[in-house]
Amino acid sequence: MSEDILIQNEPTATSFMGPVALSEAAAVQFRKKMASENKEGWGIRVAVQGGGCSGMSYFMELTETPQAEDKVFQSQGLQIICDMKSWFYLRNMTIDFDDDLLMGGFRFHNPNAKSSCGCGTSFSA
Repeated sequence: MSEDILIQNEPTATSFMGPVALSEAAAVQFRKKMASENKEGWGIRVAVQGGGCSGMSYFMELTETPQAEDKVFQSQGLQIICDMKSWFYLRNMTIDFDDDLLMGGFRFHNPNAKSSCGCGTSFSA
């Protein structure tokens, strides 16, 4: 996505160092969440936690301020925040949103995942 830029900890031009990005549909959902919680202008922390049926699971929350060691990106006009350990597993990932009634929600298109569970919220790398 051409509007996605790195704000801090600028990487080299290799694909190994890519940002975490949002689709337009995901950005709309995050903006709705921020507005409903009166958190406009906050960032979206994206991380990896141990657990889930495939070994690691995705974690997202709204956060007001990044930590000094975080990688911070802009995507679709929103701030994406990722700790260094998680970023190793999430680099070049795109977060999308599907509003399907049965299986709707956020979708993680992670090129680093070697396998993922059926629900798409956990993966192995």
